[in-house]
Amino acid sequence: MNVSRYVISIVSIVFEIYIWLIVARVILSYFRFRTYHPVLRFIYDVTEPVLSLFRRLLPRTGAFDFSPLLAFLFVWVVGQLVIALLQYLFLVVR
Repeated sequence: MNVSRYVISIVSIVFEIYIWLIVARVILSYFRFRTYHPVLRFIYDVTEPVLSLFRRLLPRTGAFDFSPLLAFLFVWVVGQLVIALLQYLFLVVR
């Protein structure tokens, strides 16, 4: 395997992990945990910047929060664009 595949694989894994962190945040929102636990604090700290951006953009819908759905789609699209860009750049460099 060459370096370009490693880089693309690592970037792909990073985006996938972030998507799973958003999913974990949604699941955790259904339970009342104390947020001082290090793992929970990490999940909240990592996902809050993206989720708060979409919360500000979306109108209030009562009890439903659609920001995780939009954040999920946003991160997925950005991930696909970054991976395509990296594939193109590594193809041009060859």
